[in-house]
Amino acid sequence: MTLKLHKGSRLLVATHNPGKAVEIAELLGGEFEVLAASELGLPEPDETESTFVGNAVLKARHAAEASGVVSLADDSGLSVRGLNGAPGIYSARWAGEGKDFSVAMARVERELGDHPDRSAFFTSALAVAWPGGPVVAVEGLVEGTLVFPPRGDRGFGYDPIFLPEGADQTFGEMDPVAKDAVSHRARAFAKLKAALID
Repeated sequence: MTLKLHKGSRLLVATHNPGKAVEIAELLGGEFEVLAASELGLPEPDETESTFVGNAVLKARHAAEASGVVSLADDSGLSVRGLNGAPGIYSARWAGEGKDFSVAMARVERELGDHPDRSAFFTSALAVAWPGGPVVAVEGLVEGTLVFPPRGDRGFGYDPIFLPEGADQTFGEMDPVAKDAVSHRARAFAKLKAALID
């Protein structure tokens, strides 16, 4: 079996986050029939792994087995050096049950306090799983600095407090096309496309 994703084929994106589903569809260039796990009513598995790659593989495999469709999962998060890498793989959990990232951003600011190191990085791990078959995983990173108060209402998650290296706008202020050119997810997708897409 050759591990390739063929343009025009169906691809299930294992997410219940509408912003992430849209961003992933855009990064795939509209070349696939993209479904979100939420559209199929698939439950979200417990993320029990200790790394981004581990959780992406777990989610992709779960979605592929539940749906019978080749599935793509992303596990991503913000790691803050002044917080010893937190929230890291717990980035979504910091937003609470309601997934309110204003709560999560306020917690980052509160816990950082007057810590002088404001550097942080976003990680995106992507995994593609075939039903009953193998999984391919890649990872992308982008370095940056945290800014408070949050700036911009584009993007999602921690985007309004993350200023990528060399930029003067946060991910929350950037035009989506500009963000997609430099983001952690874009870097991971470049690796994934090189590995799997004709």
